[in-house]
Amino acid sequence: MTRIGFLGPHATFTEQALRSLPASQGAELVPLAGSPAVLAAVRDGSVDAGCVPIENSVEGAVPPVLDGLVDDPPLMIVAEALVAVRFVLLARRGTALGEITSVASHGHGIAQTRGWLAGHLPSAEVRVSSSTAEAAAQAARGEVDAAVSSPLAAEQHGLDVLADDIADNPGAVTRFVLLTRPGPPPAPSGRDRTTLAATTRNQPGTLLGLLTELALRGIDLTRIESRPIKDRHAEYWFHLDCSGHVAEPAMGEALAALHRRCDRVRFLGSFPRAGDTAGPAEGAGSPAVPLGAASNEEFSAAQQWLAGLRNGTCT
Repeated sequence: MTRIGFLGPHATFTEQALRSLPASQGAELVPLAGSPAVLAAVRDGSVDAGCVPIENSVEGAVPPVLDGLVDDPPLMIVAEALVAVRFVLLARRGTALGEITSVASHGHGIAQTRGWLAGHLPSAEVRVSSSTAEAAAQAARGEVDAAVSSPLAAEQHGLDVLADDIADNPGAVTRFVLLTRPGPPPAPSGRDRTTLAATTRNQPGTLLGLLTELALRGIDLTRIESRPIKDRHAEYWFHLDCSGHVAEPAMGEALAALHRRCDRVRFLGSFPRAGDTAGPAEGAGSPAVPLGAASNEEFSAAQQWLAGLRNGTCT
C-alpha cells in the first residue's frame, strides 16, 4: 500500500488538501510533526510521497518548505491542490470568550487572524504551534484556552466553535504540493506549472540574464522569490514558478539555457496547475504565447531544422 506523509496531526488543512488529490485514494495517510519531517520521510523512504503547504495567498511562501526543497537528496513535485482556508476559534466546552487568556495556532494561522485576535482577545497570549490541528489538540488537553484552527478540528477534538470565519482577509487560499523522490514527471496536460530553483553568480545582470532566458522563449513567469543559501553570505536561491511543462520544446530549451548560465539549477517538477483541470478548449490548439515569442510548434520545427543542418539533410 502506498504511504503518504502529511503535515499532521489529523484534521489539518494539509490533510484536507491531500484528500482532494487522486493519489490519496487507497493510500495510508501518515501524519507527521512538521513540514521538514514530511520532506525527510520522503527522502529516507519512510513514505512514498508527502504533502506540505508551499504558498498562501495572504502570507506568501512557506520558508521551511522552500528551503527544504533545495536540500539533498532531490525531491520533485508531482501534483498540487488549492484549499480555501476558513479559520475558527475553538475552545473546550463551556469556555466563554472572556475567559480566554491564551490561544495557539500555526504561524500562518496567527498571521491571517492577527487583526481579529487583537480586536477580540487583546490580552490573550498568542502561542505558535506546529500546525492548526496541533493547536486544537493543545486546547483539548488544556495546555491553552483556545485555538485558531479548522472546523474539522472541532469535530476531531470535541471542541466548541466560539467564533466562525475569523480571518482578516476572507477568501484566502493556500497551495499545497505533493512530493516524491525524483522520477518521470506527469504527462503534459496543456495547463501545467514548472517549478525550479536556481543560483547565480553575485555579479551585475546575472538575475536579468536568468529572466531573459525565459522571456525570449515566451515562458510566463508566475512567481519568483529569493531565499538565502544557508552556508554562503549574500548568495541566494531564486525559486521560480513558470507556466508550461518540461516536455514542451520552449520550456526544455529554457531549462537547458539556465543550466548553462546558472551556477546550479534544481528542477522541482512539472505538473497540472490546480484549478485548471481542463485542457485547452477543443480547436484551440496550443496555449497562447506572448507577442513575438515562438510557439511550441515553431520551436519543434527549429530543432528539426538544426538537426538537419548537423546531419546534412537540409540547408
